[in-house]
Amino acid sequence: MKEDNVLNIIKNDFEIKEVDMNTYSPLTLAFIGDGIFDLIIRTVIVERANQTPNKLHNKKAGIVKAPTQARMGEALQDVFSEEEADIYRRGRNAKSYSTAKNASVADYRKATGLEAVMGYLYLKGQTERAVELTKIGLEKLEIEI
Repeated sequence: MKEDNVLNIIKNDFEIKEVDMNTYSPLTLAFIGDGIFDLIIRTVIVERANQTPNKLHNKKAGIVKAPTQARMGEALQDVFSEEEADIYRRGRNAKSYSTAKNASVADYRKATGLEAVMGYLYLKGQTERAVELTKIGLEKLEIEI
């Protein structure tokens, strides 16, 4: 099976033309990156344990929240490529007009940086790298799923 088959199917079926990645704002990258990070975590949780939706949600919610994503973004600083570090900084420094309900502004911005990296990697067809960074981040934070 080809890497990023879902992305290719979406692009083909909806006739999406190639877009210069530099034209996406960091908040746009974070918008899709939030979903990609969520999907990675959900997939691992579901594949490891067939549980009730409530238990699955609670496990996921403990990881896919701004404070945890902020810590993960900081923990990955020495692992990011130069390009990924630049995307992270752009996402972290982007001025958003909303914040998470249960997070500080600083954590929300750092989480946005991580999500921007995830979105960037997905749209570049590098989902394998997004999964790798997520795994490394979970290990560094000592989070077991």
